[in-house]
Amino acid sequence: MIDIKFIRNNPDLVREAIKNKNEKADINALLAIDESRRKLQYDFDNLKSRQNSVSQTIARKKKAGENADAELQEMAVVAEENKRIAADLTAANNELEALLLTIPNIPQPEVPVGRDESANTIERVWGTQPEYSFEPKDHLAIANQNGYLDLPRGAKISGSGFPIYTGQGARLERALISFMLEYHLQKHGYEELMVPLAVNRKTMTGTGQLPKLEDDMYHINEDDLFLIPTAEVPVTNIYADEVLSYKDLPKCYVSYTPCFRREAGSYGKDTKGLQRLHQFNKVEMVRFVEPEQSPATLEEMLRNAEAILQAFGLHYRVLNLCTGDTSFASQRTYDLEVWAPGSQKYLEVSSVSNFGEFQARRANIRYKDKDGKVRHLHTLNGSGLATPRLMIALLETYQQVDGSFVAPEVLKPWLGIRL
Repeated sequence: MIDIKFIRNNPDLVREAIKNKNEKADINALLAIDESRRKLQYDFDNLKSRQNSVSQTIARKKKAGENADAELQEMAVVAEENKRIAADLTAANNELEALLLTIPNIPQPEVPVGRDESANTIERVWGTQPEYSFEPKDHLAIANQNGYLDLPRGAKISGSGFPIYTGQGARLERALISFMLEYHLQKHGYEELMVPLAVNRKTMTGTGQLPKLEDDMYHINEDDLFLIPTAEVPVTNIYADEVLSYKDLPKCYVSYTPCFRREAGSYGKDTKGLQRLHQFNKVEMVRFVEPEQSPATLEEMLRNAEAILQAFGLHYRVLNLCTGDTSFASQRTYDLEVWAPGSQKYLEVSSVSNFGEFQARRANIRYKDKDGKVRHLHTLNGSGLATPRLMIALLETYQQVDGSFVAPEVLKPWLGIRL
């Protein structure tokens, strides 16, 4: 959420941000409600002051044995007017809150302006595209040949986009999750969390999925709960409505969860095999930091995600997302895209984002700095990594001429565990 004072003082900058992010929000309506709300607050405060003054007069007159009928009559009128203004003020505050929830985060100056992914810029490239003495197969052909996936039965049980991993495919998926968790824990200093997979409406609003993305979420109507689209949601909200100390920061968490997304807007996108799923596994990194530390933290988290791909020896590139491709809640995002040689394209396996104080304002997460001032902290998160497209890249990169798959060396111990 953007501070209303910032919007009030920088309306043109906010309008430009809304435009550059391809969002729709009525700043004029918001400012009009804000002005009305402030006038109501002024009138309410004046009436409260008048009410206190008349109350003191009544008490003084009664103590002196004087008649206070006029003041009592005035008090009744003031109280009624105060009640009316209080109701109007509550309505104005609710309307303002609803409008503020529609305003996207302001992109940082380093974010290139552009309408869509075509305006993203390549920050760097790691490794080279592998070459083969044979025509490389895509991941689906490899998985089917080796019995790693059963997509038809997954679709029979739940519908398309709900894969079943079978045999060594299931073992490989589990190995990826375990390896990435331990890598972040042992090499990057994160603390592991296991979190709920269903969260309430307030939690989803805190991280910015609601109200904008409600149609893309799986909703449990009876309990008004949502299946999480990412561990970012519950992990970020563990400190909602709390005030931390600067001594507690930074906090660095990593969490594995299944993720659930209806992907209502995915029509026309490539959904072959594991490329776009309704249920998938992801290891997520989340950090809470002091505002001054968030730019450097974003770069560090990006390196943390890159380290996984480098450990696997996978060719990838880092993209600096443009305004139109940056999410509603983010002020700056990097994407990691890994090369899939059988599919002959780059596939996103991670987004690493700095949200500034946007989520902290929505979720009311604050901290007391070393000067004793209570401030909103900054939140960041990033995939470290999502498994479906990572598995695509691994299967296609490490395929053999006979269609078999040989795991990279770092994964072999995780696939060969003996009890």
